[in-house]
Formats: sequence, C-alpha cells, structure tokens
Amino acid sequence: MTHRRIVIVTYEGCQALDVTGPVEVLDTANRLLGDAESGYRIDFVSPAAPLVRTCSGVVIAADPLEAGEGPIDTLLVPGGWGLHDTLADRALVSWIGKAAGRSRRVTSVCGGSFLLAEAGLLNGRRATTHWAYTDDLARRYPEVTVESDSIFVWDEPFITSAGVSTGIDMTLALVEEDHGAAFALELARFLVLFFRRHGGESQVSALLDAQFADTSPIREAQEWILDNLDRPVSVSQIAAHANMSARNFARVFRREVGMTPGQYLERMRIAHARKLLETTDLPIRQVARRCGFGAPETFFRSFGRALEVTPAEYRHRFQTISASSFAEAAPAR
Repeated sequence: MTHRRIVIVTYEGCQALDVTGPVEVLDTANRLLGDAESGYRIDFVSPAAPLVRTCSGVVIAADPLEAGEGPIDTLLVPGGWGLHDTLADRALVSWIGKAAGRSRRVTSVCGGSFLLAEAGLLNGRRATTHWAYTDDLARRYPEVTVESDSIFVWDEPFITSAGVSTGIDMTLALVEEDHGAAFALELARFLVLFFRRHGGESQVSALLDAQFADTSPIREAQEWILDNLDRPVSVSQIAAHANMSARNFARVFRREVGMTPGQYLERMRIAHARKLLETTDLPIRQVARRCGFGAPETFFRSFGRALEVTPAEYRHRFQTISASSFAEAAPAR
C-alpha cells in the first residue's frame, strides 16, 4: 500500500482548528502506523502561499495551488471568518472544483462546505455545516440538501462536517475507513478522543439545546426537573410544582421550551446518564436508577433511541490510554 496524499486548501482567514484538528489526527495515525508507506502525506496549498494567516493569527506554511496538481486521495477544505471574501475568489473556487475531480474523497470542515457548494460539487447531495450557518447554506444553494443537526454527513465521495471539532470526528472516520475500526479505536485512545461520535449525532448538547424558558414558572420547573432526575416523577407532579394545571403547563412548556415536558425530562435524564457513564464506574443498572428510569430496559431503549448506541458501548468509547502507552508511542527527540 502506498501513502495516501491529503491536500488541504488554506486561505487568508481560515479557521486554524479546521486545519490542525484533522492534521493532528492524520499525523498521529502516521506515528502509530510506524510505516510512512501505509500512512498519509499531507500537502498544504493556498492562493496566499507561502504564508497563510488564519483568523486566529496562527500562520500556516503552504505551497501554491499548482503544487496540488496530480492525483489526490483526500481533498480537505476548511471554513473560517475569511470565508466570505474567499467565496468571491473565482480562481480558487474553480481550482477546488477541478481538484475534486482528481480526488478519491472530498471533505470540508465547518464553512468549507460553502466553497464546495460554490464550486457546484454538492448539487443534488446531502451536506452540513456549522449549525449557525445551515440556514444560509440552504438558502444560498437550494440544490443542496442541508442536514442541520448532524456532526458530519457522508454522501460519497463527499464528506462535510459541522464545524471546528467535528473535523476531528470526520477525520477519525476516514482513518477507520482506511485502516479499520481496531486501529481507529487505538488512535482515538491515544488522542483521548471519543470513539466514535456517530455522524448523525446532534451538533448541540442536550443541555445547550434545551434552553431555559423566559417565564419564571416554567424556568423554575426546569430547574426542579434537573434537581430531581433521580426520582420517577410525572408531568402532573412537575405541573403541580409550577402551580399550573397539567394541561396548561404542557401547552406553555412546549411553547417556551420547544418540546413537551416528557421529552425534556427524558432528554435531561439521558444527558445525566451520559455524564455518569463518562465519569464513574457505576454499574449501568445503577446509572439507570440514578437517572430516574424505573426499569433498566426502559433506560436501554431510551438511550439507544437518543444516541444509536448502547450505554455499554458509549462508556467503552470514552476510554483513555495510560501514560506509559503515550511514552512508548511518542517520537524520540
């Protein structure tokens, strides 16, 4: 097997982590593989070569776009605050379109999907971008089916990721495709990453997604729910705490929170369960009890429905590696 050529397009004002996140995953994969011929060769190209200033001030050394000619295994296009001006760079957009035709896979991080769409590459395909810009992507490129709540979308040969850290999730999935799940798990452990966030997992955490209501009775009810997640409470009990009838409470709660009281309660229980699975060694049945699930079977169904993995799988994927393993794999200086 020969090395896989990764070409990363950079431009003034791109997001540093959109570039360095995937690069660190690929570079660490090379170090763990130990054989450059079975790993990745990373090339940076840019219309702003030789030095490209990212939006955070980090400077990336890059070659001119011409250096990106020839066959490409994976083309990666990042997003960033400089994206607006870059979309008007017709020469770069045209180059991306042509380079995609020479690539086995074409990927983007965050707003990089706008550049792919501007080049006409995503027409008739599914794609995503950062949650704050999904509406803009759908409005500007109506021929693209935008999935607003996925961390990355795989519509071969295109893989678009939501933003910033999700580029790491996407790159880990690429490594898994290239080298298998066992190696990807080893890589995730080495990088102390979650292996693996499902591409369809929500971009926004449950606690952030379920914002607190504006009015005092509903907000206080939400706070009461969070303080009583270990109890098998009913919607009627929550309504009584808010001094409202169950019917009126359910109507007002849904209007202000965007979901029913029952949906909110289950979502918060799942969020609490995730924290316990990540940070404790409690038996899974005890986790279920502490999160207010009357029966373990109910917990397993709810957890699987929400995250598409079992509680045991979720816990396993959050494992880390030992310091000795890190020392053994670290490069000599």
